[in-house]
Amino acid sequence: MTVGFAAHDTTEPTSYNSDMQSLPSYVLITPARNESALIELTIKSVAAQTIPPLKWVIVDDGSTDDTAEIVRKHAAAHPWIELVQMPERRERHFGGKAFAVNTGRQRMDKLPYDVIGNLDADVSFEPDYFEFLMGRFSENPKLGVAGTAFREPNVSYNYEFVGIEHVSGMCQMFRRECFEEIGGYQTIKSGGIDLIAVLSARSKGWETRTFVEKRFVHHRIQGSVLHAGLREKLHLGRKDYLLGNHPGWELFRSVYQMQNKPYVIGGLLILFAYLWNMIRGVERTIPADLMALRRSEQLGRLKKILGRRFGQLMPHA
Repeated sequence: MTVGFAAHDTTEPTSYNSDMQSLPSYVLITPARNESALIELTIKSVAAQTIPPLKWVIVDDGSTDDTAEIVRKHAAAHPWIELVQMPERRERHFGGKAFAVNTGRQRMDKLPYDVIGNLDADVSFEPDYFEFLMGRFSENPKLGVAGTAFREPNVSYNYEFVGIEHVSGMCQMFRRECFEEIGGYQTIKSGGIDLIAVLSARSKGWETRTFVEKRFVHHRIQGSVLHAGLREKLHLGRKDYLLGNHPGWELFRSVYQMQNKPYVIGGLLILFAYLWNMIRGVERTIPADLMALRRSEQLGRLKKILGRRFGQLMPHA
């Protein structure tokens, strides 16, 4: 089990050097639903930042546990934290995250911020995390979306296959102009709102980047809230189809997944779900132009990966 970067000192930072003062200002939005077990790790991590946010809106999306009480306690100590409570929803789906983020965004309209971020309620990081990211935005005016690598319990993410152009949805930071240009997150029940946001940014000429030299800890494995076990693999295959994965890339991805538990069956289930939805002609949830961009990037990445693999197998003269 990976140990997170939980902060113990929650006092406000009181001084900054000139370099920090010149960095972009940022705001955060966190959708939270029944996150009482982990959200305090996230709050303590943000409170310990060398550069705190101008504002952090935590949207309690109908929690039935102590999430709101935990946030309220910390908001009393940090005036830049605001709790927004929404009514409980019977149906739980990924579109709820987009709605919660856009609700939080409305609370930021009059603030003079430069960067806006979506931050999940189950992550933790080192005290200079946002100082690092604001530095990257300051260095590159074309950078529209940025984030870092991450770790999950007993899992290391392989960016050779994903590509550093994608920014994981657990912590996505957007330049304000970029976020407004793409219209924020789209409400899509099947998931992939973070992927669509990043692709939308690139389609409009913005650069997007995961910086692998810095990491955060994601304390809950992706997709484990709504799906688990073999059902998770079926969900992944269906989601891959809905979000427009190229068939050649999906075959490669399924074979690659066979090296992870539950090994062969897991990869076969992903491929089965993808093909089953393709045969049935299920309507995709990704716009055609973004699907074309995604497939082009996947084929380019696949060509590079296979080229390296075959190059390693070929005898050297």
